Amino acid sequence: MDLWIPITIGAALAQTVRFMLQKQLKSAQLSTAGATFARFLYSSPLVALIAVTYATKTGQGAPDIPPVFWTYALLGASTQIIGTACVIALFSHRNFAVGITFKKTEVLLSALIGALILGDLITWPALGAILLGLIGVLYLSDTPSAAGGIFKRMWSKGTALGLASGLAFGFSGNGYRGASLSLGDGDTFYRAIVTLALVTAFQTAIMVVWLIWRERGEITRVIKAWRIAALVGLTSMAGSICWFVAYTLQTAAYVNALGQVELLFSLMIGAFVFGETISRREWQGLAFLTGSIVLLVAVT
Repeated sequence: MDLWIPITIGAALAQTVRFMLQKQLKSAQLSTAGATFARFLYSSPLVALIAVTYATKTGQGAPDIPPVFWTYALLGASTQIIGTACVIALFSHRNFAVGITFKKTEVLLSALIGALILGDLITWPALGAILLGLIGVLYLSDTPSAAGGIFKRMWSKGTALGLASGLAFGFSGNGYRGASLSLGDGDTFYRAIVTLALVTAFQTAIMVVWLIWRERGEITRVIKAWRIAALVGLTSMAGSICWFVAYTLQTAAYVNALGQVELLFSLMIGAFVFGETISRREWQGLAFLTGSIVLLVAVT
């Protein structure tokens, strides 16, 4: 078994737990930006410590960072913030498992984005898998009980947030892969952890500026919610390290495709933690999307 496979599964599990904790933070009266900021506040210092320690212990020292690194890293960092905020806001519109499913449109978009910015090729069978996934997204977007025709129901605010998060995470994964690969020297973990440390430091700084500017007092509320927020940070760190290593080892499209195992994790958490149920139509959408995932993995 290739190393990137168990690493990606571990990343998906950690990320599912993080989103569960962030949903609880949102329920605890934190804003969307505050719940998003929690993952950076408590993970960034730990990631920096790991990066410095690993670089020192292995004798690899400070990295030689080319200019193109910052283009990819800032693209990944900014779109990840946007994607995370969209997912958290989405929890107010649809349940946990379906919210995560909307987020996973990143799988269907990352292959296209990778082709555009990294030159990764898409085969015709892979394109077929993407179109099959689109059917699943349309099923998940439709709410027959709502007023209006199918297109009015389908293009709801929840749909827009879900698709925006998928697009953002599609850019994010490819941005991180490009940044990590641009560091020519160093082993796989070194390049991944250095990229992650610099990215999370930037994200923390951006979120601090935003919250001071637009949501005064929210940073204090995040600190007061430290019991859950610290767990968000720890699971974020674990998941991010795994994602960055996987992106360094394999293309973003492959990694994100396998990461769909997160759907199963989110279904279990939604059912056993939040007591949620999924409608027949949503199950149909999940089936199409899962079929898309399986086909995409089979043909790539």
